[in-house]
Amino acid sequence: MNDKKGLENQPKCPLEAKFSKYQPKCPLSLILQYTGHSDYSRREPPTFAVVGEQDGIAPPALMAQRIRALQRQGTPAELHRYPNTGHGFALGSGTPAAGWEKAAIRFWQKHRSAAP
Repeated sequence: MNDKKGLENQPKCPLEAKFSKYQPKCPLSLILQYTGHSDYSRREPPTFAVVGEQDGIAPPALMAQRIRALQRQGTPAELHRYPNTGHGFALGSGTPAAGWEKAAIRFWQKHRSAAP
């Protein structure tokens, strides 16, 4: 989805094509936790991502690439990387990631009016 050709034919929300039967409206922001999701478009919602540095399933470097690409195009995006944390840390209780959801809420509150 990161090619510039055919943008006029893309759904209004880039997630609509993948999740339209579950989510008819574009989200105000996107919160990603340890994912290999790497595609993007110019219509991405503000994106907050968290990942454990030792995630052996979804490489942190892949998420970092996606966040940098979003930032270069002007999409509000943050990546929070947690040391000594692997895949599947949920709320991070007992890990360096503990409390990440509070930062996600602050991000959402800041960017909730910036939806594409």
